[in-house]
Amino acid sequence: MSVPLPRSIPPRSILFVCAMNAVRSPMAELLARKVLPAATFVASAGVRGGERDPFVDAVLAEDGLSLGDRHPRTLDDLEDDYFDLIITLSPEAHHTALELTRSLSVDVEYWPMPDPTGVGGTREQIMAAYRELRERLTARIGRRFLAPEAEKPG
Repeated sequence: MSVPLPRSIPPRSILFVCAMNAVRSPMAELLARKVLPAATFVASAGVRGGERDPFVDAVLAEDGLSLGDRHPRTLDDLEDDYFDLIITLSPEAHHTALELTRSLSVDVEYWPMPDPTGVGGTREQIMAAYRELRERLTARIGRRFLAPEAEKPG
């Protein structure tokens, strides 16, 4: 049984997992990298393979972030399978992570996040759903990993 790290000490390695590593987990990976120390290894993966989502690129670009030439990958594609913390962002990812880590000493946290791919309408309505996800992830990452005084706007 692992002892959870105090919230003020970021884990040395974090894996974000969602269904297809196309929207939620790659977005969380980049947003976490933006605020965590460079020494913290952050990665993301999906339960199944997915396709890159251009709305993710557009929303991340609004924050000055880019996935570069990175494409969705599955848990099987990961070179390293040991992480101090696995954060799951969808029910399917959470179930899979719990199954994979039954015999491992790793913390698994479930952060249910909406899937904006189901939103229809105009381009602006779709972008609004992706922006909402970005803001929810940013807030959750801040609450989990940043000291309270670091979260407050200066």
